[in-house]
Amino acid sequence: MLSIRDLVKVYPGSVAALQGIRLDIPNGMFGLLGPNGAGKTTLMRIVAGLLEATSGEIELDGANLSASPERIWSQLGYLPQEFGFYPHLTGEQMLAYLLRLKGVDAHGGLRPLCAALLEQVNLSYAANRKLKSYSGGMRQRLGIAQAIAGNPRLIIVDEPTAGLDPEERLRLYRTLAELAADRIVLLSTHIVEDVAVLCPRFAVIRQGRLIAETTPGKARAAIEGAIFEGEVSPAELESLRATRHVTQAILVEGKNRVRVYDPAGKPPDGFGPVTPTLEDAYLVMMRDGGASGGGR
Repeated sequence: MLSIRDLVKVYPGSVAALQGIRLDIPNGMFGLLGPNGAGKTTLMRIVAGLLEATSGEIELDGANLSASPERIWSQLGYLPQEFGFYPHLTGEQMLAYLLRLKGVDAHGGLRPLCAALLEQVNLSYAANRKLKSYSGGMRQRLGIAQAIAGNPRLIIVDEPTAGLDPEERLRLYRTLAELAADRIVLLSTHIVEDVAVLCPRFAVIRQGRLIAETTPGKARAAIEGAIFEGEVSPAELESLRATRHVTQAILVEGKNRVRVYDPAGKPPDGFGPVTPTLEDAYLVMMRDGGASGGGR
């Protein structure tokens, strides 16, 4: 269990990046969802022992890490949002270099370990290719390979699918789901689909505050019967936004298919009830501050 208690981070200039975050995160995949700038990366860096909190405590399996955050490093795998690679190295060479930096020791040497890690993330076929030829998804999987070296208790992945095409995203989903089978995987993302696919539980953070902790099912159920969809013209869309809570507006064959949230069950003329999505629920939470987001 990863326990986060009353975590606060205030940067110089009285910028409060985190304001009293409290979470209990068990084994499996746990999502941290919020817009860019919400404080997710700050939280990830504090949990990883790379940034000092202003106040609060973090425990992993009962061991307090707040006083000595470096104690988590031997149990941690971390894939940050920005991860640099040397394009002239091959995948195997880069991975070996990263494992040396991490101080990972292998009884049979690093080469067999690198081969096993590359196999685990489905990159064996590209072990001898230079990184400049790797796609974004391949680089992310290589980053995960270094993160799982040493069989860490906790894995943190920060915005791992940003910029990936749909096929690469699905590959990464499978890899992350397999990793969560017997450890804690903390996934930070602003992409609702990541949470919908991977996370049995998730939290929503906005402006450094925790506004909801729930499950995808509970989040959708909380707005059941309150989401309606209809078709409007471009001219009508702006006036609709001014008077209604529009959760989604998508162009379909040149026409706006619009979804609105109305808890009173009184949609605009021409709108009918539809099944809520997690994106609907997330956008309602962001507006209401978690009041409609389900519970713990």
